[in-house]
Amino acid sequence: MADPMRLLSPLSCLAFLFGTLPALTADDAELPEPEFRLLWPAGAPAANGNEPADQPAIWIYPPIGKPNGAAVVICPGGGYAIHATDHEGVQPARFFNRLGMTAVVLRYRLSPYRHPVPLEDAQRAIRYLRHNSEQLRIDRERIGIMGFSAGGHLTSTAVTHFDSGMLNSIDPVDRHSSRPDFGILGYPVVSFVADYSHRGSGRNLLGPDATEEQLRSLSNDLHVTGETPPVFLFHTSEDGGVPPENSLAFYAACYKAGVPAELHIYQQGPHGVGLAFGHPALENWISAAGHWLRQNGLLTAKPQLALEGTVTLNGEPLRWGSIAFRSRNAAEPVGWAMVNRGRFSIPAQNGPVAGEHEVIVTDMGQIDPLPVTADARQLPAMSLQISADQPSLELNLSIPE
Repeated sequence: MADPMRLLSPLSCLAFLFGTLPALTADDAELPEPEFRLLWPAGAPAANGNEPADQPAIWIYPPIGKPNGAAVVICPGGGYAIHATDHEGVQPARFFNRLGMTAVVLRYRLSPYRHPVPLEDAQRAIRYLRHNSEQLRIDRERIGIMGFSAGGHLTSTAVTHFDSGMLNSIDPVDRHSSRPDFGILGYPVVSFVADYSHRGSGRNLLGPDATEEQLRSLSNDLHVTGETPPVFLFHTSEDGGVPPENSLAFYAACYKAGVPAELHIYQQGPHGVGLAFGHPALENWISAAGHWLRQNGLLTAKPQLALEGTVTLNGEPLRWGSIAFRSRNAAEPVGWAMVNRGRFSIPAQNGPVAGEHEVIVTDMGQIDPLPVTADARQLPAMSLQISADQPSLELNLSIPE
């Protein structure tokens, strides 16, 4: 039986980035096959045997088209007891391939293995990609991790428990940092101590006799710091297996620590939805994750730039509106800001990159108790070259009244 994900259009990257899921088409070319690699070819530390379950490994799914250098390690869920490798591994990997990313599906060790073994497997995957970055055409500074359910717990552990590398290790892979550059968490298990915790995952990871201290050590909303990388989360209100309070708590911890984070909670959907194909609202989470990666500059090696300036319309400051700097490259972030009394300011973390951009200004009227415009109006777009030594712009627009 053909893999239905093979029927997704390789040209769907732009549709994906601009908010729609790729359409299924029957005449698409075959997608590249993944490459299987053991993370410890000579045998994993603390292994109990030589069966596949004792051998942590990765499937490397190559990008479609030109690689942009970003990579993501995907951790399928399953309560630390099984791996939901298809809908929480392969299928999201294929989507990220269409963004030009290398996607790696992780086979990490499960119960009866206990913590820290699964974390060490995930960290090894990140170190492995950094060590082999040149061969795999990966940027060492744009390697993230993603997980669903218990794999989301493993992801939340990886973004809060990491090291800068073991420089004296005889294994060159272990000399690399295990800190991910971003995290994507899908309906994640986060807490093992709250009343909404997933007891089964905690039991499988720490054993039936885990102490309160052990449970707290892996309740990862308690361990977010300013060093935690940017995080994207999604959940559903109807999730009865892993309640959405898990994502709410992790987001709140990120917000408090000043960690860039984005949270989406959808009304409908049970636990384990994967990509939620066909649901008119929920299937958009993966598109939102693509937008988030783009807007955080994770799909390009170019640095984002701070930008400020003024906008006048027919000689008067634009009272209230917005301005967008949209790159010709769909993988590069859109610089966007509100315009207030003719002025706008975009900090570097939200800014565009150097290059040619389409500038889109929208007149939204003004702050006034009476209506002054029939509707928002988008002004004629213009093309503009932005450079790193051009921090300020003056845009003087003129249209017939």
